[in-house]
Amino acid sequence: MTHAPRPIILLVADDDHDDCLLIRDALAESRLVNQVHFVHDGDQLMSYLRREGRFAAPDAAPRPGLILLDLNMPRKDGREALQEIKADPVLRQVPVVILTTSKAEEDIFRSYRLGVNSYIAKPVTFEALVDMVQTIGKYWFEIVELPPDQEP
Repeated sequence: MTHAPRPIILLVADDDHDDCLLIRDALAESRLVNQVHFVHDGDQLMSYLRREGRFAAPDAAPRPGLILLDLNMPRKDGREALQEIKADPVLRQVPVVILTTSKAEEDIFRSYRLGVNSYIAKPVTFEALVDMVQTIGKYWFEIVELPPDQEP
């Protein structure tokens, strides 16, 4: 028996509000209809994923099927958040794609050692961002088989 695919919830963790707006616009331009949630630092990301504080209400933090994670954020950076996510037996199955301005080899190597699923440097033009979002959407939302939701 086949099931209709469920829309995958996208969680974007990025402290740059302009980048968040560009990502939202690129998703709209790409005609990706997935639900998108934004957090702006690593502490908010972990609170969202653990459904703590302002994310404790049942509908405030639906389990994401994919996380787009910036490395350079205040309070808790993306490297620390990635390490926490991949060390958590419940959260580690959620795919994480680093989307950052850093092209430093050390960041790339460390991210993959910590278990990131993909590492992408942020494009510099909106057109390139739209292309990248379309590619991410096609790959993660249409091609890849993701594990079924397993709510804690």
